[in-house]
Amino acid sequence: MDRLSPQDASFLYIENEFSHMHIAAVAIFGGPAPRNHEIEEMISSKLHRVPRYRQRVRFVPFDLARPVWMDDPHFDLNYHVRHTALPEPGTEEQLRTLVGRVMSQQLDRSKPLWEVWIVEGLERGQWAILSKNHHCMVDGVAGTDLLSAIMDDAKDSKHPEPEGWRPSAPPTGISLLRDAAWDTLTSPREAWHAARRAIGRPRKLLQEISEVGDGLATLHFSESKVETSLNGPIGPHRRWRQAKASISDVKKIRSAHGGTVNDVVLSAITQGFRELLLSRREPVRYRVVRTLVPVSVRHEAERGVYNNRVSAMFAELPVGVEDPVERLNVVREQMENLKEHHQAVAAETLTSLSGFAPTALLALGTRLFAGLEQHAVQTVTTNVPGPQRTLYAAGRPMVAAYPYVPLVGSVRIGIEIFSYLGQITFGITCDAATVTDVDVHAQGIEAASPSCSQRAERRCGCKVSVSA
Repeated sequence: MDRLSPQDASFLYIENEFSHMHIAAVAIFGGPAPRNHEIEEMISSKLHRVPRYRQRVRFVPFDLARPVWMDDPHFDLNYHVRHTALPEPGTEEQLRTLVGRVMSQQLDRSKPLWEVWIVEGLERGQWAILSKNHHCMVDGVAGTDLLSAIMDDAKDSKHPEPEGWRPSAPPTGISLLRDAAWDTLTSPREAWHAARRAIGRPRKLLQEISEVGDGLATLHFSESKVETSLNGPIGPHRRWRQAKASISDVKKIRSAHGGTVNDVVLSAITQGFRELLLSRREPVRYRVVRTLVPVSVRHEAERGVYNNRVSAMFAELPVGVEDPVERLNVVREQMENLKEHHQAVAAETLTSLSGFAPTALLALGTRLFAGLEQHAVQTVTTNVPGPQRTLYAAGRPMVAAYPYVPLVGSVRIGIEIFSYLGQITFGITCDAATVTDVDVHAQGIEAASPSCSQRAERRCGCKVSVSA
């Protein structure tokens, strides 16, 4: 029985009837669709790799400690693996509608917090897997590892008989309270040992204090208020849209104009927001769209550990800059400045400090935060690198994958970026009631690369084409 970390638990506490804290991936496969039992056999043979798939969350009475993971004595794989089909002709629009509908439903907390939907009947003889996991289980990087863990690495992979599994006895309410009391007693001791270790390394301690202070100094701008239609109350229903580009094209733009792949991607998202605001007749001159940019702090040794290891930076997308190359330069300079000032280090430190807060206050504070209107941040943009090798399910190759990011607070649009087999894909999540024009945003993202690419052609003499 494992206790959730403060960060993992916060994704449970922040969830309410309007903010559904699950992440997802929509994987597209070449046909024909597998028979009903084939996907179940593939997942069943690999459940021992992902213990969380057979565990559910158990809350401690009175929130005296963070929740724990416990084996589900009634685990049934058939409940979690579901089959559906699109009516003819199985268009992308029909798939988007299905994804929005499935993602508008909260996961059942009385069971393990995941679902896999097998979707048949897509155009061109294709089919899809919609994999849905609660954010308290995984962050984006761990989610990618999870996708690789349940998929096959080869077309002809064999699926051995599932390993034997017997659920552990569920904890009683008294045992949960006893363990909570013990954790409360030992937490100050752990803090004291951490302090002693830090004092034993004074030079490193001073460096870390300096980095945190430098980072906190750059967070103050997020307190100011920006009035825009991108913020406001959200409802329980979701709309989802995807966009795509080629990694090779993005790298050519980076080579011609400098910066990183992430800078080019953020610049493309900036144009998407610029086009969206202009279509709504909102002023963009001298305007920015503030975004929370999650940053993975997962070490290589932690790969394969399914939990949350993320920090954050706050960036300003320069929607007021019309020229695409100038816009990219602004984004690049800003991201370099944020990294130089260790903003992600500061955010990670603040998150880790919550581990010493009384759990009841942590739960209450997180829930209150979710219920407030936040105008300091208009969106979230998260970039997760995916595998660059072909994955398979039941012998069928995965040809593309699109991500899904949850919405929280008063943020009406969120974007997650995923890379796989030479493609960069964008999954755009929005509130269904207030964002009916998400196509404008997606088209703006896809149009951004050609505008920068034309400049790249003139500068380096290369021919750049963008997949859109």
